[in-house]
Amino acid sequence: MTLPPVIAIDGPTASGKGTVASLVADKLGFHYLDSGALYRLVALASETQGINVKNAPELGVLAEKLTISFEKGRIFLDGEDVSEAIRTEAIGLRASALATYPEVRRALAGLQHSFRNAPGLVADGRDMASVIFPDAILKVFLTATTQARAERRYKQLIAKGISVKLADLLQDLQERDARDSSRGVAPLLIAEGAQVLETSDLSIDQAVKTVLDWYQSKAA
Repeated sequence: MTLPPVIAIDGPTASGKGTVASLVADKLGFHYLDSGALYRLVALASETQGINVKNAPELGVLAEKLTISFEKGRIFLDGEDVSEAIRTEAIGLRASALATYPEVRRALAGLQHSFRNAPGLVADGRDMASVIFPDAILKVFLTATTQARAERRYKQLIAKGISVKLADLLQDLQERDARDSSRGVAPLLIAEGAQVLETSDLSIDQAVKTVLDWYQSKAA
């Protein structure tokens, strides 16, 4: 049986991959998987339940039991809309820490595969092309300079009324990049056969068009 096509988009934090991936999915009528949200959901649930972020076995068990759903752009955990709650910087840091544990990654791998349904899937994350969907028809590594990513995140947070310092965000991104790239399990890397898309000087529309053009070329 032929599996539905997958466009796998990987990249570092705040590179814009989520926005680009969701828009590409909308344009193609494909399903969308924000794999990073899954780790943030585990982070939120573990914090709520008081599970130590260093307790890998318990975090893995928790990840297996979560009831998660994506509906009309909103994210639900055990029936509760947590779309905003999982996007805080604190939850992001916690998610980055627990994403290093094999127990958590194994627990979430099956859930990620379950999103692969007709007519196709656009999945974004850090190991979509390298680990979860190595047979993706199109693999994209979407990136931007650390400065550009920090400025984007700064504008997003300020727009939400969240007070933050650009210098702190820059340092945070540098630390996350180092941790994501050096972890022993599924590190952030450019997958074999992936096309690199540098977006520091591109608009969202330009980035989306590039990915769509690449996909049409592959599909043809």
